[in-house]
Amino acid sequence: MDKKKVTLKLENVSKSFAKIETDEVTHALTSVTTSMESGEFISMVGPSGCGKSTMLRLVAGLIKPTTGQLTVNGKEIGDPGPERGMMFQKATLFPWLTVYDNIAFSLKMQGKLKGNEDKVEKMIEIIGLQNFRTDYPGQLSGGMAQRVALVRSLINEPEILLLDEPLGALDAFTRMNMQDEILKIWQEKQQLALMVTHDVDEAIYMGTRVLVMDAHPGRVIADIKIELPFPRDRSSREFVEYRNDILNKLHFAGKKGE
Repeated sequence: MDKKKVTLKLENVSKSFAKIETDEVTHALTSVTTSMESGEFISMVGPSGCGKSTMLRLVAGLIKPTTGQLTVNGKEIGDPGPERGMMFQKATLFPWLTVYDNIAFSLKMQGKLKGNEDKVEKMIEIIGLQNFRTDYPGQLSGGMAQRVALVRSLINEPEILLLDEPLGALDAFTRMNMQDEILKIWQEKQQLALMVTHDVDEAIYMGTRVLVMDAHPGRVIADIKIELPFPRDRSSREFVEYRNDILNKLHFAGKKGE
């Protein structure tokens, strides 16, 4: 059976926050118009305060836009829903639940675990933790915990996978391994993935497109299609050219008409 194709659209989306103590208003995100669809992996890079995480939270339905509209297949995004799975920088697992029970938690809460036990086992197999299924989060390494958090966000087979700096707390070696884990699952499921990262190499290595953002106000200044086959060679000439292009845009955004 063909997978449902999903199209996410942001039309003139802005988000502002008022400070309680003063009359100041922070324009976290300004006039963003873009679209993306199933099978794409969208990386977002930019300095702190450029609205990357704000955009992710808007898509998740955790906050509402000040102006503009976000839609999935023409339907306006309302509250959070299982069709949009979110993974945060920290592996927020329940410490009193085993690996199996953490992954099965959302299915259990929806009354859908019975008959789907094999689905939980498949997820454990995908991340290679069959021998740790009865362990608790405190017994896992950082990389293992991140893998559990990843498949827990995937167990409902979300149409849109939202990743908020999911690998930022990991050491370099574990981080690269986890990049490959995420890509493997994304390629198998062919969802739309939207990831926030501060790492330009990570954005290029994983993304089919990179949205380059600037701050004050937060906005998209470039939408770069990464036309490199997977798996990617970080040392290739083409990869380095993408890196230099993005770094130039980040360094000179707003100063040279970029």
